Amino acid sequence: MKALFFDIDGTLVSFKTHQIPTSTIHALEKAKTRGIKIFISTGRPIPLINNLGTIEHLIDGYITTNGACCIVGNEVISTNPIPNNDCETLIRLSDEQGFPAIFVGEKNLVVHHPDEQVSHIFYDYLKAPMLKEADPRELMQHERITQITPFITEEEEKNIMPLIPGCISGRWYPAFTDITAIGSDKGNGIRKIAQYFGFGIEETMAFGDGGNDISMIKVAGIGVAMANANESLKEVADYMTDSVDDEGIEKALIKFKVI
Repeated sequence: MKALFFDIDGTLVSFKTHQIPTSTIHALEKAKTRGIKIFISTGRPIPLINNLGTIEHLIDGYITTNGACCIVGNEVISTNPIPNNDCETLIRLSDEQGFPAIFVGEKNLVVHHPDEQVSHIFYDYLKAPMLKEADPRELMQHERITQITPFITEEEEKNIMPLIPGCISGRWYPAFTDITAIGSDKGNGIRKIAQYFGFGIEETMAFGDGGNDISMIKVAGIGVAMANANESLKEVADYMTDSVDDEGIEKALIKFKVI
């Protein structure tokens, strides 16, 4: 095994404690001593990754915004922006229908039409830092948009996606979905990282729990679903381990003799 890839929320970080379990930290430290590289693969952009302090020193790179932007050190090794027409369509729909949406650029992000739901989920539940409220058109003047997160239902998503043909959607939380450009998913992120470092896909292992982890779990040499994962992810996983709160990562790494 050459590389491990981890989703953050519900995989590395508990939704209950908002912490990385001690067992997981120790397991990653052991893997690192064996020369195995460790990567984060998340829907969060870099400015919202604020809960990995206990393992930051172990991380070799990041797949962010569901594969739309891959980063190693200070270098962006891959980016795939959303077409401007699709960005404009989502801004218009957000204005007309009044749903909140987070627009993520290459360095900055803004929230459009924030409401109590955004505050409750992002600040109270996910413990994310405060988001700047601004017109996303201003952000688009300076940065390419790599991800848009509208707070819409699954039914609304079905109606909206045909209107933005250059995009795909990955839902990992019931209240919102992450929209990225076609070709941007965590599976392709693994391919970009593997190519950059020169190891084979078959030498990778990935852990996840949400719908946006499906591509990653399918692409990795070994795809592991957490017990707290949704059913669609469990169906494509090679193995299901215990939940993040029940030492699931450590148990799987021991099971496959990674540590």
